[in-house]
Amino acid sequence: MAKMERLRRRARPQNKLRICDDDQLRQRFEDAEQAARRARFLAEANPDDERAARSAGEAAAVLEAARAALDDASDFLTFLALPRPVLEELIAQHPPTEQQAEEGSVFNPDTFPSALIAAASFDGMSQDEAAELLATWSAPDAGLLWEAAWSVQQESRVELGKG
Repeated sequence: MAKMERLRRRARPQNKLRICDDDQLRQRFEDAEQAARRARFLAEANPDDERAARSAGEAAAVLEAARAALDDASDFLTFLALPRPVLEELIAQHPPTEQQAEEGSVFNPDTFPSALIAAASFDGMSQDEAAELLATWSAPDAGLLWEAAWSVQQESRVELGKG
């Protein structure tokens, strides 16, 4: 059946984490993004205004240049959703301690994050490397690393509704 073949071939969800230490490039991109959004809004609100349309086009070009510069200065880590049985087995391999379980944890938060990051890493990151980054990065950056690997495991691309 063609439908089953399409369902079997679905790509797994993925999530990318951008790492860029150049604050000026990040700020330039954010400023360009805001300017492009404003220019596009003005052009859409005034469809007969050629100057607004031209400004929107120029702002879009500046945004693309800023995005390209930011991309060039960035490293990316890509994480893939694991098949459900693989994720469940990984969780089972990192059970919470008695105290963690009493606090509501379903996995050991000391060992599971680095294991998941490594297992979901498209870039081939090892568990030791993941543990090193989690231990040495700032709390917000380490949190985003964990979030990138964990959130893709929770991503749904199906919809329950009336057909």
